[in-house]
Amino acid sequence: MILIKAILKINPNASFTNTGDDIDSIVWLNDTTPISKTDIEAKMVEVQADYDAEEWKRNRQAEYPTHEDCIHALLDGGDTLTELQAKRTATKTKYPKSGA
Repeated sequence: MILIKAILKINPNASFTNTGDDIDSIVWLNDTTPISKTDIEAKMVEVQADYDAEEWKRNRQAEYPTHEDCIHALLDGGDTLTELQAKRTATKTKYPKSGA
């Protein structure tokens, strides 16, 4: 998946096939100008770094209350809303934004 994202970041219109994330299995299609292995590998490092930098976001999403929970808390108000806000705050504290 990182290989595909890297290629498409270099050339969003690239047409190709490959097997897994094997850079040596790329077959360029429809007259797509081949991208050098070096350029792809460099972009893969960048794509992986971007993915790693957003780990906090994925972790928060996994633990945040659902949209349904939020709607019910807003409608119910009182302790339900207070508890929901406490859960959101605890999750934010547990997984602070990258660089924060």
